[in-house]
Order: sequence, then structure tokens, then C-alpha cells
Amino acid sequence: MSDLKTLHKVVDIAERRRDDARAALAQQQRELQIAHEQLQQLQTYAQEAHQRWAARSSTAGVDAQQLFHQRQFMDKIDHAIEFQRGVIANREALIERAEQQVVSAERDVAGLRKYTERKLLAVQQQAARQEQKATDEMALNLHLRQSLARAQGLRP
Repeated sequence: MSDLKTLHKVVDIAERRRDDARAALAQQQRELQIAHEQLQQLQTYAQEAHQRWAARSSTAGVDAQQLFHQRQFMDKIDHAIEFQRGVIANREALIERAEQQVVSAERDVAGLRKYTERKLLAVQQQAARQEQKATDEMALNLHLRQSLARAQGLRP
């Protein structure tokens, strides 16, 4: 019976590990969503900045220095966008690993539960065999006493 208690503790630990893996996956998914939102904000900002520049340059004209600063500014935004895409790629890789950990933890829990069920069934079968043996021995003893009593001419 202590083996079964130990097995139940092992299953509980595996379930906690699985729950932790699920929570980590959910956190990674939330962080990926935030990274996508940040990328969208950067792209929207870049598009708006480009539209403002186009509107301003078509009405007022620009000198070389303004054009140089605008290009530097847009290069920085483009760099930030590419950086954010890298963040997204890293988050996606982390999610893939987290998903693998969830699958592994689920497989461990399922295997441990199945093993525990088999152990419990074996213990129950062993107990049933012992009970049957004890019942058979009691019946045999009763039969032997009755046979002995009849042989001695006594009433059973």
C-alpha cells in the first residue's frame, strides 16, 4: 500500500509539472501577442510618419538636411521593426519549446496514471486471491471438522 501512496505522490508531482508547463506556455503566448501588438504599432507609426513626410514635402519643399534627418529617422523605425520581428521569432521558438514540454508532461502524467492503475489492479487482485484462499481454507477446515465429527459419531 505504501507503494501506491508513493505512486500517487509521483503522479501529483507530474501533474504539477504539467500544470506549470501549461502556465508557462500560456505566458509565452501572451508575450507573443504583446510582441505582435508592438510590431503593429511600429508599422502603423512608420506608415503615419511616411504619410506626414510626404504631405509636408509636397507642400513646403525640403532641403538636404531635412531629407537626411528624415532618412535617418525612417532607418531607425525600420531597424526597430526588424528588431521586433526578431523578438517575435524568438517568442515563437519559445512557444514551440513550451508546447513540447506540455506534450511531454502530459505523456508523463498519462503513463504514470496508467502504471498506477495497473499497480492498483494488481494489489486488488492479490487481495482477492488472499481472501479467496482464506475462504477456501475456512471451508476446508469446516468440512474436515464436520467429517471428523461424523466419523466419531458426533453431530456436526
